[in-house]
Amino acid sequence: MRRLTVVQLLPALEAGGVERSTLEIADALVRAGHRAIVVSAGGRLQAPLEAAGAKHIRLDIGRKSPLSLRHVPALRRLFRERGADIVHARSRLPAWLGWLALRGMPEAARPRFVTTVHGLNSPSRYSAIMARGERVVCVSQSVRAHVLRHYPATDPRCLRVIPRGIDPAAFPRVAGRDPAARAAIAEAHPALGGEGPLLLLPGRGTRLKGHADAIGLLARLRAGGQDARLWMPGAVQDGRDAYLGELQRLAADAGVDEALAMTEPTGGMAAAYAASDLVLQLSRKPEAFGRTVVEALAVGRPVLGWAHGGVGDLLAELQPAGAVPPFDAAALAEAAGRLLARPPQPPATMPYTLAAMQQATLALYGEMVGDAG
Repeated sequence: MRRLTVVQLLPALEAGGVERSTLEIADALVRAGHRAIVVSAGGRLQAPLEAAGAKHIRLDIGRKSPLSLRHVPALRRLFRERGADIVHARSRLPAWLGWLALRGMPEAARPRFVTTVHGLNSPSRYSAIMARGERVVCVSQSVRAHVLRHYPATDPRCLRVIPRGIDPAAFPRVAGRDPAARAAIAEAHPALGGEGPLLLLPGRGTRLKGHADAIGLLARLRAGGQDARLWMPGAVQDGRDAYLGELQRLAADAGVDEALAMTEPTGGMAAAYAASDLVLQLSRKPEAFGRTVVEALAVGRPVLGWAHGGVGDLLAELQPAGAVPPFDAAALAEAAGRLLARPPQPPATMPYTLAAMQQATLALYGEMVGDAG
C-alpha cells in the first residue's frame, strides 16, 4: 500500500470510546508509515495524539450551530492542501461538515469518505449521514443490524463490522480473585471490605448505566445471606450531584448503603477487575459494543449483563451464562447467584484485540484506495 493521508473528524478529544478509537487508528497509521491528521476542538487527549506522531488541527466542528457551516470551506481547503486520501468521520455533525466539503470538490480529486457508527442513535435525517459513507464501519453486529433496519437504502456491501478491541497486555489474566487487589481497594474504600463477593459496575454517572439495577441486585444478594459489596467507579461525576443523591437514598432505603462505594473513575481498571468476583454491565439503553465485557473476560472475571445490543452479542458469543433478559430483576439475581457459586471458564483467547481492530481498519483504507485506482 502506498503512503496514505487519512483525516479523522470528531467533535473533541476528551475521554470516551470514539476518542480512544481515533487515537488508536492514528497511532496505527503512523507506525505503518502513513500520515494521520485529526480535526477536532481539541481536549486532554490531544497531547498523546501528537506524541504518537499524528497532526492535530483545531476546528470546532462539533458545535451544533448554523455557524459551524463556516468550517466547510476550511475543511475543503485542508483536504486539498494536505492531499487527503481518506476522510473518516466519527460523529454526526463532523460527518455532515466533511460530506459538504467533499461535495464541493472535483470528483477526480475527492478523497474517499468513511464513517464509523459508534452508537445506536435514534434514527433521524440528522443521524442518516452516518450511513452515507462509501464504507460504513459498524462496531458490532447489533450496529450493522440497526443501520440496515433504520436506513434501508444502505447497500449492505458498504458495511464493515470492525469491533473495538483491547490490548491484552493491559488486562492480564488472573486466576481467581486477586486478594492483594481486593485488600488495596478495601483500604481505599472501607465499605468494600469483608470476605463476601465484590460486584463491580464501572460507568459514568448517568441513569442509563443501570446503577439502580445494580443496587437492587446488591439488596437481593444480601437479603439472601451473602455479604456482597458493590463498587461503582465513575458514578461520581461533576454536575451529577442530584443523581448521586438519588442513588444514595435508594441504597439507604434498601439497607445496603454501608456495603456500597460510589466513586470517581479509577485509573486502575485491570486491578479493579482482578479484585472483583462479578462484573456488571447493566446499561438500560443498548450499547453499541460493550468494552467492559471484553476487558473483564480478558482478566478472567465473569460478567453479568442485560442481553441486548452489543453487550448481548458479546455475552452470547463469549459467556452465555451471563446474559439476562433485559430488566428482569429476579432473573438477574438468580444468574448472579449461579455465576458467584460456579464461575464459568473464561474464553481461552480474546478475539477482540486492539491489533485486530487496527489491522482491519487499515486494510479497509487500502481497499478504498484500491477501489479508487
